[in-house]
Amino acid sequence: MFQPVAVPQWLLLLILGFAAISFVTHFLFPSVRWFFRHRAERALDRLNARLDRKIDLFKLARRSDMVARLAYDPKVIEAAMAHAAETGVPVAVAFEEARRYAREIVPGFSATVYFGFGTHAAKWLSRRLFRVRVGKIDPALHQIDPQATMVFVMNHRSNVDYLLVTWLVSERSAIAYAVGEWARVWPLSGLIRSMGAYFIRRGGHNALYRKVLARYVQIATAEGQTQAIFPEGGLSLDGRIAPPKLGLLSYILEGWSADQRDVVFIPVGLAYDRVLEDRVLVEAAKSGTRRFRLRPLRVGYQALRFFWARRRGKTSGFGTAAVAFGPPLSLRSFLSTAPQDPVDSLGRQLMQSIAEAVPVLPVPLTAAALAQNPASKTQLLQHIEELTQNLEASGAVLHLPQGGAKATLAEGLTQLQTRGLISDRLHPIPGKEALLAFYAASIPQPAPPPHDNAATQRT
Repeated sequence: MFQPVAVPQWLLLLILGFAAISFVTHFLFPSVRWFFRHRAERALDRLNARLDRKIDLFKLARRSDMVARLAYDPKVIEAAMAHAAETGVPVAVAFEEARRYAREIVPGFSATVYFGFGTHAAKWLSRRLFRVRVGKIDPALHQIDPQATMVFVMNHRSNVDYLLVTWLVSERSAIAYAVGEWARVWPLSGLIRSMGAYFIRRGGHNALYRKVLARYVQIATAEGQTQAIFPEGGLSLDGRIAPPKLGLLSYILEGWSADQRDVVFIPVGLAYDRVLEDRVLVEAAKSGTRRFRLRPLRVGYQALRFFWARRRGKTSGFGTAAVAFGPPLSLRSFLSTAPQDPVDSLGRQLMQSIAEAVPVLPVPLTAAALAQNPASKTQLLQHIEELTQNLEASGAVLHLPQGGAKATLAEGLTQLQTRGLISDRLHPIPGKEALLAFYAASIPQPAPPPHDNAATQRT
């Protein structure tokens, strides 16, 4: 029994290899996982201690578990069977298609990536690009039910929107964004997915995909996950706030019932003195298509030039970026009014609140005043004063420099002339008219005062 046994060298190496694999998988890996899990739990406890809203367990679930939960959801299975009957494919093929959609949509949130890298990177980059200002915070935001699901609804002005809101809300909660297909590019997709974002396809798709997406949004809402959506569905091509696309809002309303936690929508308005993608957006508006031409080498070159100039003190950035938070809207209270078309009514009301929250900044205000074709700088100053008074009277959020209209004019003109959009005679440079109109369109035009019919009749 204890006598030596002669074995070939290759067999000995094979036995030792299997023994090493068994040791690693049964002893070493569990110990390492326990060590890192224990550290992660302690870090998460410290993180939750400073957050207004704790990171929910839904976010911490393993991605594979969430994919399985979504794919095996009864309503998804029912939709897969209906899809098989409609298209004639086998049920197993339809079900595998639903699983593929689930894997595509479900994020893989990492608290370490989000709070350890993401929010710090968003803050650093935002402050290098702009002077970031918070234009307004509605007091009712501090009175939201802690158990309610918060959904930030925002106008989509620039891709910097993600950075600003992620950073500014990082002391309250972690936000899950709904992002389009543009973000499904390696390696960007992995980073975005680890930040908790979920991918959605734009345009018309089959009913099975829409059901899988709807069920994910409904499950996340029911679990209390803080979300952020852009009701416009994409970046504004002309500077104006576009009518809402009601897909995600309809999913939330369809899946909500009175016995669930409340859903609170928070309108967010964003504005910039300089939209980094403005030329691309204006070109897309002219061509009538939303296919943007991305030139990575050019983008990288311009980014290096900017940061080198910033480091040498040759530039202070692209002006001001401002964010304002409007009054929250409770879904429970909204539905108590029993509107005939709740989805459409909710979309209109939220877009109105977003429009009212968008801050007014010097460059867009100056561009709007230039649209009135002033004959001189004195007349341009008068236009700015009139616009400012009308906007103040309408309750707009103004974030203008101290010093009144003169300081606003000086800051706005300097940036427009530096970019080569207007001449010294206050005329648009040929070929730049569309860019100037892009900024002017973001300023709301206050309605004229109501006409007093009774006074007219008395006269």
